[in-house]
Amino acid sequence: QVQLVESGGGLVQAGDSLRLSCAASGFPSSTYAMGWFRQAPGKERDLIAGISWNGATTYYSDSVEGRFTVSRDNAKNTVYLQMNSLKPEDTAVYYCARGGLYGTGRAYLLQPQEYDVWGQGTQVTVSS
Repeated sequence: QVQLVESGGGLVQAGDSLRLSCAASGFPSSTYAMGWFRQAPGKERDLIAGISWNGATTYYSDSVEGRFTVSRDNAKNTVYLQMNSLKPEDTAVYYCARGGLYGTGRAYLLQPQEYDVWGQGTQVTVSS
């Protein structure tokens, strides 16, 4: 079945870096757009980054632009989120999500409703 498994979360200090990974299985992930969401306690799940099926186009929310980088290795069926200059407000559960088949273009990637499958999430905690 379709499965997304995140890893790489943890407890870090403000200013540190982390790299999250998302291993995809059960579908041809190399042909799908992928994204990262996060949900802080008491808040809604927000889309923070997206990447087109071929990696040519990316999207970032204002809150992470310039600090986070999304990438993918289609040979490994894995999507990454490199997080630098972490802040306490980045504390959340981070989820990998599947976008659409051959999804591309920034206008497409920034639409949360285009993502239909999520992983179980990985906790990221940033202390001040």
